[in-house]
Parts: sequence; C-alpha cells; structure tokens
Amino acid sequence: MYHSVGDCSDDPYRITVTPERLDRQLAWLRRRGLRGVSVAELLAARARGEGQGLAGLTFDDGYADFVTDALPLLRRWNCGATLFVLPGRLGGDNAWDPLGPRKPLLTADGIRHAAAEGVEIGSHGLTHVDLTRADDLTVKNEVTESRALLEELAGVRIDGFCYPYGTVDVRAVEAVREAGYAYACAIDPGPLTGPYALPRVHVGQNDTAWRLYLKHRLHRLRRRTVKGL
Repeated sequence: MYHSVGDCSDDPYRITVTPERLDRQLAWLRRRGLRGVSVAELLAARARGEGQGLAGLTFDDGYADFVTDALPLLRRWNCGATLFVLPGRLGGDNAWDPLGPRKPLLTADGIRHAAAEGVEIGSHGLTHVDLTRADDLTVKNEVTESRALLEELAGVRIDGFCYPYGTVDVRAVEAVREAGYAYACAIDPGPLTGPYALPRVHVGQNDTAWRLYLKHRLHRLRRRTVKGL
C-alpha cells in the first residue's frame, strides 16, 4: 500500500516515499522473483491457481506525482498497479489531512493517462470520507457515484474500491458489494477480511528490504478470515 511518491522531508503522516526508495523497493521485489501487478490481475491469477510470483501494488488518493514519479519506475521494473482515486476532488489536493503540505491530486486527464498506460483505476470514494462515521446516504453516494463518475471519465469498468483511511465495517462492506464492485481494499480489517475487505501492508520511506520482509511476515500472522465476505 503506497500513497505519494516524491519529497518526503515534510511528511507527518508517513505516506510518502521518494522515487529513489520506490526504485529500490521494486528492485527488491524483482530480486525475490516477484512482479508487482494490479489487484485485479492478482485476484484473477489467484482464481486460476497462478498467483505465485505476483504482488499486488496499490497507490491510494490519486496524487499527481503518481504519473510523474511512480509510473516511470513501474514501467522500468515491468510492474503494474492499482490507483485508487477521488473523482470528487479532481485537480484538488489532500484537504482531508490537517497537517503537512498540500499535495496536488490528479486531474481527469491524469487519470485517463494512467488508465491508458495500463494502470487499473479504482475508486477511493468521492471525497475521502470515513465511511464508518458517515450516514447511510453519504456512504451510498461515496460508493456508487464515485464508480459511475470514474467509468464515464476513464471509459473502463471500475471493479475495485478502497476504503478511505482503511477503516471498514459491515455496513461499508455491504454498500460496496451492492454497488457492484468486485473487490475492496482496507488495511487490517481483522474478522472482515475477504474479497470486500482485503488486507494490505503499508509501505513507507523507512522500509528497507529487511523491514519489508518483517512487515510481510507479521501482517500474515495478524490476519483472520471469515468465509463469505
């Protein structure tokens, strides 16, 4: 789970990695015989029993630096990824973060460019609202309208959703399922773990090869899965 790729000198939320760090992390994956792919590609491969050697890469929020700094490195290492964007904040910034610098978000053209380059586009909701704290109407709008807008904007089917802040509950899971998504990503959803609450490992600037290995191992130990979700 990545977010922004760029200058991380002012990064109170630890959501940014430098291009140099991302380059080393992708190189580490490839040395281990792994190739980064979109979540959709990973899930499809696993359904066929062919998921060995693949690692799902996600980038949340849709920062403009994805196109300028992350995408060239993904291409260099022949990796794919899923980019979760906010169609209600096109060309805006990360106004939901009270601390730290304002980071520009992708415009509609930027999202279309990423999609044309083979990046899977997914929804992160309309405006980055915590669905576990929102009323029913807001949850429905964030989930359903964002998908419709992105499909019109990018001209592709939107199958993936990513819960803002990584927070999820049963109501949010049901809203995403009813909206027609094929899967959804969280962070560490515990007993809700399943196709509509996929766990992910946060990757940051301090994650060297050894830290990445430990994070992966510890994350797997924490997971609990409930059938049917």
